[in-house]
Amino acid sequence: MGLLLLCNGGFMLIAALFSLIYKDGATLDIFLASITTIVTGVLFMLGTRKHKKEVQRKEGYIIVTFGWIVLSLSGMLPYLFTGAIPGVTNAFFETVSGYTTTGASIVDDIEALPEGILLWRSLTHWIGGMGIIVLAIAILPLLGIGGMQLFAAEAPGPSAEKLHPRITDTAKRLWLIYVGYTAAETLLLSVAGMSFFDALNHSLATLSTGGFSTKNASLAFWNDTPAIQYIVMFFMFLAGSNFVLSYFAFKGKVQRILKDEEFKYYVGFILIFTIVVALVIHTQTNVPVSDYHPMVLGNGESSFRHALFQVIAVITTTGFVTADFTSWTPFLTILFFGLFFLGGSAGSTAGGIKVMRHLLIIKNGLLEFKRTLHPNAIIPVRYNNKTIKEHIVYNIIGFFVLYMLLFIIGALVLGAMGIDFMSAIGGAASSLGNVGPALGSLNPLSNFNSLPDAGKWWCGFLMLAGRLELFTVLILLTPYFWKRT
Repeated sequence: MGLLLLCNGGFMLIAALFSLIYKDGATLDIFLASITTIVTGVLFMLGTRKHKKEVQRKEGYIIVTFGWIVLSLSGMLPYLFTGAIPGVTNAFFETVSGYTTTGASIVDDIEALPEGILLWRSLTHWIGGMGIIVLAIAILPLLGIGGMQLFAAEAPGPSAEKLHPRITDTAKRLWLIYVGYTAAETLLLSVAGMSFFDALNHSLATLSTGGFSTKNASLAFWNDTPAIQYIVMFFMFLAGSNFVLSYFAFKGKVQRILKDEEFKYYVGFILIFTIVVALVIHTQTNVPVSDYHPMVLGNGESSFRHALFQVIAVITTTGFVTADFTSWTPFLTILFFGLFFLGGSAGSTAGGIKVMRHLLIIKNGLLEFKRTLHPNAIIPVRYNNKTIKEHIVYNIIGFFVLYMLLFIIGALVLGAMGIDFMSAIGGAASSLGNVGPALGSLNPLSNFNSLPDAGKWWCGFLMLAGRLELFTVLILLTPYFWKRT
């Protein structure tokens, strides 16, 4: 925890530096928040320096969950010290939304925020996104959490074909890819017409599949600059794919990527849903592409671009918007709501259930027909031409049931607070899947500020549970976890 606070404080210093460069008036407050965080981290480390540094499975669950909570609590300080986001509830919501890479915001006028605070919002995304990569690749498989051990055992990850024998070295290589992609997108967006500051912020949000923007209109601000939106689409696609596949690409092992089942379905889902959405908004001439762009009226490129952008943004749970997709047609509203539950690839910064889990659940369901006809036959589920152990399939089915149950409970709790049906189911699905924009009053052109304080805390809990693969958080709520064994 102390080390996490030191890192967090260091990133706050970066935000303070940008604040100083842009002379936004928030430099001293952000600097004080940084110093407070760093001093607290030092005290944590000094107080525990004599303890054994052995982490067992139970400690692993505690470190992962409380690590995110500690990050969120300390990450509130720049908002509170500067007064940019007054109130603990709002500051905590914005912070946990950042670290969980959800991108849901309570800020009504984003463009009025100081540059240092805007950068800090984006940095919370970037820190959380890389943390998820390290968790998915290096930590969760060791804990056997949420079916992620399948990623380690069967997918092209560190256990099946190690990037490097040591977890720390694997994490370093993934950091290098993550930083490289961020730098590349920043450069390309700058060349395409964004200011350097906007390019940097959007790159931090894209690679983490977060969705915080520096503009009130999000990416719709650049609807008249298609090149910018295509660049963001490309990097959203990369961020939603398995980062280990990126490593293989840089090593020239392209065949490993083309043979990966999850990657093929990930690409296939994006293409199919994009075609469907593009056809609907292209043929429905009364459907505006966005509130910031003229009507479609036969513009094929515009229809395709906005369809592709929103499909990738929702599937990868990035949450950037070029339009209010909930206003297109009722059919497309339902379609996008369904995509809230899809998610990106395992080993990516995307949230949601993940393509791999959907794929294995469907495969197992189809095999039940054969098992019914041949009850004595042993018919295993296969993934990437390898047999999946039965307990892993059960684990994934259990995860799916728990995910849907938590979604239903999440929507019921929001409904009990007086929130309308569309907003309740949209807010619960979006928070749990770390998507960002939702339905109803929480639609892409609005934000979550209309929620009561209790609703904001509840959505914050759903964001954290969804981001950390459910089991990691929920197991801490069970009595037997705390019993001595």
